[in-house]
Amino acid sequence: MRAVDIIAKKRDGLELTAEEIDFFIQGYTRDDIPDYQAAAWAMAVLLQGMTDQEVTDLTLSMAHSGDMLDLSDVVKPVADKHSTGGVGDKVTLALAPLVSAAGQPIGKMSGRGLGFSGGTLDKLESIPGWRAEISEAEFRKQLAEIGIVVAGQTAELAPADKKLYALRDVTATVPSMDLIASSIMSKKLAAGADVILLDVKVGNGAFMQTLDAAIELARLMVAIGKLAGRKVAARVTDMSQPLGLAVGNSLEVKEAVATLKGQGPADFTELILTESAHLLHMCGKAASVEEGRQKVEEALHSGRALEKFRAFVTAQGGDGRVADDPDAILPTAPVILPLASPRSGYLKEVRARTFGEVAVKLGGGREKKSDAIDHRVGMILHAKVGDAVAAGDVLCDIHARTEAEARTAAEELLTAYAWSDEPVEPPALIKTTIA
Repeated sequence: MRAVDIIAKKRDGLELTAEEIDFFIQGYTRDDIPDYQAAAWAMAVLLQGMTDQEVTDLTLSMAHSGDMLDLSDVVKPVADKHSTGGVGDKVTLALAPLVSAAGQPIGKMSGRGLGFSGGTLDKLESIPGWRAEISEAEFRKQLAEIGIVVAGQTAELAPADKKLYALRDVTATVPSMDLIASSIMSKKLAAGADVILLDVKVGNGAFMQTLDAAIELARLMVAIGKLAGRKVAARVTDMSQPLGLAVGNSLEVKEAVATLKGQGPADFTELILTESAHLLHMCGKAASVEEGRQKVEEALHSGRALEKFRAFVTAQGGDGRVADDPDAILPTAPVILPLASPRSGYLKEVRARTFGEVAVKLGGGREKKSDAIDHRVGMILHAKVGDAVAAGDVLCDIHARTEAEARTAAEELLTAYAWSDEPVEPPALIKTTIA
């Protein structure tokens, strides 16, 4: 078997066998196949596409390029929720303790933010002492004893994906739907997930800009999961405006804690309740989604979800008092600048991407992986699409390190807003479900 023949076969639009895909992926991981051949292959995939079976075979090959975590001796099934990323997306922070408190342990590996999209680990690291890097033994022990663990991904997990992603980034092949889906799902399979709920974001603050593209990515990932023998469903959800009201690491932790106390924003609360209910049903912990909804609402209102969050934070070295008084525990920005509305009307646009980009410029995100994060900065929204505002009303509060940075952010954030003289219908939060 030769790499050049596999490249030529895909160039000509033919279907690759599982053996050919595995030969190529494992060879590239071992450095037996050079970057220039892998780049040619990735471009052929981008231009010609892959069948669902090919993408599944690619996903499995990448998953098996390193360690495969087997948690079946600790928990069965192993549940995971994955979001394709967005602005203000702190779902894992509230969903994981909610699902765990309702009877389904959840152990997941999460990532860091890059570009305008925030990262779960960065948000949790706002909590003093909390650590993402834990051993497999610690992961297993915590999952068994606490029922919830969120950890950083190890270098040994799907190394083929890490290597191929870096290559795609510099060869204009990142947009390949097949390579995007296999990248996401290879890490989910390697991390030992049996049941996976995917949250595919769509809108200006998401990687998928159009509903058709988001639905196709969701469909493809669900197909991969099913062909790989996992139970998978996907929800396509709105990311045209920030999720909830908080954007920024410590601010989003505060909002997640408020939500676990029953005091969260309506859109964020509804999303975590519906996704938690769906995941409980998928795991067999509820006979229907409706029963799952009853269970998670009870876990929320009884305070058990908040207690689960406290136990989880404490187990990973964090200050558990954050569950009681996050304002006293989490870092806060020295400057808070209100952004006033320049006119009256109904908000018809609050562009999520602009908020994400401003958060990065304030220091709350990273443009390259080596950048340091300032957990204090960000924005708190006071109005969203569909809301009526009067001239002078506060649109959002900007949390910044200096007055100058806050004023620069204010000028840019004003470009995120658009007004209408007529009432505006807010965008539907959940677009569709694919199972």
